[in-house]
Amino acid sequence: MKLDFHKYHGAGNDFILLDDREGQLLDFLTPTIVAGLCHRHFGIGADGLMLLRSAPEGYDFEMVYYNADGSGSTLCGNGGRCIVRFAADLGIERRVYRFLASDGPHEAVVTPAGDIALGMQDVDQVHRVGDDYELNTGSPHYLRFVDSLDAVDVVGQGRALRRSAPYRERGINVNFVRQTADGLEIATYERGVEDETLACGTGVTAAAIGSLLRDAQAGDGPFHIPVRARGGALSVTGERRGDRFTDLQLIGPATFVFSGTINC
Repeated sequence: MKLDFHKYHGAGNDFILLDDREGQLLDFLTPTIVAGLCHRHFGIGADGLMLLRSAPEGYDFEMVYYNADGSGSTLCGNGGRCIVRFAADLGIERRVYRFLASDGPHEAVVTPAGDIALGMQDVDQVHRVGDDYELNTGSPHYLRFVDSLDAVDVVGQGRALRRSAPYRERGINVNFVRQTADGLEIATYERGVEDETLACGTGVTAAAIGSLLRDAQAGDGPFHIPVRARGGALSVTGERRGDRFTDLQLIGPATFVFSGTINC
């Protein structure tokens, strides 16, 4: 089968985008085919693959996401921002985009600066694991705050945590976060990719929440936290009320890379 594809990235987190509004690709894309397309030596190369599909009335499209290993996945924040850019490039023009993802409805807008601001689900459950944090921002995340990212073996330590007894079956994304004078720096080991990625949107959102919870001086109210990932700058805005975080938005670039056709 000849497959028309489009490549996008959000702060270095890269994806294959497929237009499946005619509904012909979902059954065709087996885990083996998806993994082959995402392979960086034998395929197109990507951290994940997404289908843009038709959605029920009231929504502009549905986002179906696959990990690079071919497995189905929960929400991908940077993927959500990239699929909104893809929708706009396909001619779906909206002031506010409304779409369905694995964790439910989302809204997104194109900012005056040209970034994509993606609305995230509310978060009201964060678990302490010693000095670390575990929470779900559409995908499960483990947060460890460190003094230096350069001193962290992101792949080695991240893989060990991801494969540890509590998370071995369902998996978890592992984030190492450094507080700076200007915001946060982050490095992430992603399940499904099973490697470090240059950015992770749900991880960036989780890190912003964790940074507020560990700061005794941070009170309730609106917040804006810049986060520097390996692949670029993102930011998280929202409203805090105690341990509840609402009106969350993940903001950053979503960039078209190239299009092509591949036999698979």
